[in-house]
Amino acid sequence: MQENKTLLLGKTLAELTDLAVQMGLPRFAGKQMAQWLYVHKVTSIDAMTNLSQKARALLGENYCVGRTPPVRVQTSADGTRKYLFEVCDVQGNAGWIEAVMIPEEERATLCISSQIGCKMNCLFCQTGKQGWRGNLTAAEIVNQILSVNEADRLTNIVYMGMGEPLDNVDEVLRSIDILTASWGMAWSPKRITLSTIGVRKGLERFLVETKCHLAVSLHNPIPAERAEIMPVEHAMPLADVLELIRRVDFGGQRRVSFEYIVFQGMNDSAAHVAALARLLRGIPCRVNLIRFHRIPNINFSPVSDEKMEQFRTWLEQKGFTATIRASRGEDISAACGMLSTKEQLRQSGQKEG
Repeated sequence: MQENKTLLLGKTLAELTDLAVQMGLPRFAGKQMAQWLYVHKVTSIDAMTNLSQKARALLGENYCVGRTPPVRVQTSADGTRKYLFEVCDVQGNAGWIEAVMIPEEERATLCISSQIGCKMNCLFCQTGKQGWRGNLTAAEIVNQILSVNEADRLTNIVYMGMGEPLDNVDEVLRSIDILTASWGMAWSPKRITLSTIGVRKGLERFLVETKCHLAVSLHNPIPAERAEIMPVEHAMPLADVLELIRRVDFGGQRRVSFEYIVFQGMNDSAAHVAALARLLRGIPCRVNLIRFHRIPNINFSPVSDEKMEQFRTWLEQKGFTATIRASRGEDISAACGMLSTKEQLRQSGQKEG
């Protein structure tokens, strides 16, 4: 946690340039600072060696880089790593978030968080059980990417951790700008996927302002049944989200996928496949089937491996590309739907799962 200083991390090139000019430095010093922050990944102003010593001292009086290391790292038997970061909540108190690094052959994917907790309260997700304590800043989002042990070999970023990214759209889009801009980390948008349950205003901006991939949390194609497990269906119906998606060209390199956790006896029938096929007809997409990971106090059950394979086959017979997502990091509570920092649970008086 930084004290009484303004963070440089999270600032755009325009903001860094304005700062340089205000300090009496040449305009190009803004680009130099951006390079130090986002390419060289420095943790201190003193490391910005192509700024004069006087400029660094002046900058250090009121500013700091803003990098914070993880406070804990857990490693799964399958190689997945979960990182715990301390952040500041909406009331100025300490809070915690988690990021998960998933290794797979030549890929290293980091699943990052965008909020402390979540407002959406999907019944199958442990994050929502701890409530919402604040939005992350772009600095706190980007810090996750820069501060994990694998920072120099990450191949993909997914906004699929704690929180609903499009409920924090300003800071999430700022972080994507830093990730993809030539003055920033210069990542291809094709290496970034954002997952959402369908916050329409945020989605409209995301689809226009970025070229990143989109993943929509669907989980049930029947509105009344979806509303029972995802309260957002009442305020933001999936049908409205799909209407917006149909306006966008996903026929090229940009992809849209739909996430579908399969629950035993709830959304795993042939009738659900037929409804899903009708719902998604005409959208070039992939359906990612996900195993349910048990969480405390929720009496849902995962389906068998055989049932998952059957559900995929039914979808393929309807003409859809369907995959079964490998379950990773379940032994350290890092798998899909399991992120929920134990520190926050202790503070709120809840029992740990």
